[in-house]
Amino acid sequence: AKNNIQFYTVNAIDKAREIGMGKRTNTILQSAFFALANIMPIDKAVEYMKYMAKKSYLKKGEAVVEMNYKAIDAGVDAIVKIDVPAAWADLADEAPEAPATGTRPELVDYVNNIVRPVSEMNGDSLPVSTFEKYADGTLPQGAAAYEKRGVAVDVPVWHPENCIQCNNCAFVCPHAAIRPYAMTEEEAAKAPAVTKFTAKPVIKTNYKFTMAISPLDCMGCTLCVKACPVTAKAVKDNTPEKAAITMTSQESQLEQQAAFDYAVANVAEKKELISGTVKGSQFKQPLLEFSGSCAGCAETSYARIVTQLFGERMYISNATGCSSIWGGSAPATPYTVNKETGRGPAWANSLFEDNAEHGLGLALGQKTIRTKLIGYVKALREKVTDADKLAVIDEYLNTVDDGEKNTEATAKLVAMLEACGCDDAKKILAEKDYLSKKSVWIFGGDGWAYDIGFGGLDHVLASGEDVNVFVFDTEVYSNTGGQASKASQIGQVAQFAAAGKAIGKKNLAEIAMSYGYVYVAQVAMGADMNQLLKALKEAEAYHGPSLIIGYAPCEMHGLKGGMQNCQFEMKKAVDAGYWQMFRYNPTLEHNKLSIDSKEPTTDYVEFIKSETRYARLAQSFPERAADLFAKADANAKAKYQRLLKMGHLYE
Repeated sequence: AKNNIQFYTVNAIDKAREIGMGKRTNTILQSAFFALANIMPIDKAVEYMKYMAKKSYLKKGEAVVEMNYKAIDAGVDAIVKIDVPAAWADLADEAPEAPATGTRPELVDYVNNIVRPVSEMNGDSLPVSTFEKYADGTLPQGAAAYEKRGVAVDVPVWHPENCIQCNNCAFVCPHAAIRPYAMTEEEAAKAPAVTKFTAKPVIKTNYKFTMAISPLDCMGCTLCVKACPVTAKAVKDNTPEKAAITMTSQESQLEQQAAFDYAVANVAEKKELISGTVKGSQFKQPLLEFSGSCAGCAETSYARIVTQLFGERMYISNATGCSSIWGGSAPATPYTVNKETGRGPAWANSLFEDNAEHGLGLALGQKTIRTKLIGYVKALREKVTDADKLAVIDEYLNTVDDGEKNTEATAKLVAMLEACGCDDAKKILAEKDYLSKKSVWIFGGDGWAYDIGFGGLDHVLASGEDVNVFVFDTEVYSNTGGQASKASQIGQVAQFAAAGKAIGKKNLAEIAMSYGYVYVAQVAMGADMNQLLKALKEAEAYHGPSLIIGYAPCEMHGLKGGMQNCQFEMKKAVDAGYWQMFRYNPTLEHNKLSIDSKEPTTDYVEFIKSETRYARLAQSFPERAADLFAKADANAKAKYQRLLKMGHLYE
């Protein structure tokens, strides 16, 4: 008011929907800007914008061009001026701030003193002294939970009367914004009144079942709705009233935030419900939540489920790329700790070119210290005569290679040592965090694994050490804007392959399998959730190097219908023979190679033409596209047949 600021709004979201552009508001907002900025005559600006729209989108069809024309015209007329009351000039400049609160003092302090100022664009004003306690580079996990950005226009609404409690919706959620909870009568009684429950309890228990949704953390990707079998049937039968989950406006669901926040803070995990199944895994607290990934991202769905299986004892070495950006952009990190144990993934980001070596270093460092401690425990055993204490020590020593059992055994051993207080016990307790079996993971994209970091990855896999590698395979350098990698397929259009990539995809899985002692799997969550879980559990249990390659559809692919179809696209890729699913397990005496995807049942070329990264080639170079697509189809068929032959070799 003091500066006579002219304030305008544009309801670009509704305008885009009316025109048929979905969430795409950029063209509307661009024309609104030119209408307001007065940097050139508006008719000239509209003329130039329409020229560029035709140039940019004609290859997608006249209908797309016409929609953009309508958007440009709509933006000019959609401006609404908001009158600023003159009385505002005399109002206090500073609004009262409610400081962050929580049960973890170190995190609350970090959020209040660093995250909040940086988020308000005041980071440059922070003195060096603010960062003294973080001088070694470590930062508290879980700050992303305080952001509550509320960026989604539409969010899910859960209909408990139709829910079958399968938990598929939570399993696919990239941002952990929808979670199942099993509540005792006491927990349910204390829940906010807006909390909804199914009429039936969790099967074989008396727990009340709710699906908690965070409208302020949701990205509005719609994956949960697409994954719901009940809703899919309701859509097919044209009975929308029978859907278990649908999308509605964020504003109408804001009251559900209280129910979500209550469940996260107050509802205890029910250990008897947690298992390695699709349903059971989702009763475990996700230790990757509210990341900065794109709406519908496949990478975060994969990483989140890994944290639910092994997160409390995980080390993660993360290559630079999309997964390091959504996984650790300062100041807020989406990796967090279990609210009951206080433990979560220890995450670190290395360079593009040495991430595998960095991960191996984490494993060897842990192994060296732990081997020393195991020696101390063995020496202590020789001095102990008490039967109960011997039983605790033996339980620890007998489970040193079993991650789950050793975690419990370590807790008992530490309690016994702390009660003892003797010098031998103090020596072990000084490094007690290294006593238990850790799960070391190396994360990265295909640009790292297939290209820049391949030499290091090969070295690590060849080492025979107990490390687990997960490759988020988007078949392109996603984070840097869509450059072709050795994971890109024949006929794919990308930067450095504008006329379609002419050579085939590097077969990273077969290269790793050639060692004979590396566990190798290719997975696709949307095609088979259970196969993904089997691969993760087998890889982690294997006492040696393991490599899992996960197919990850990306914004760069230009999926028909957008990233809401990310999980569907995985299934379509497998059905068309574009992606193969299998598991190679060196520990098995027979049938080491399990081929989990069937022979293709749909047309390969029709599948790839449904994605913009391939369709662009057909529009720009139709003859070359026909040649490359046929070559790619033959290559995919040959790859599957080769896989079948390899399966026979390992019978």
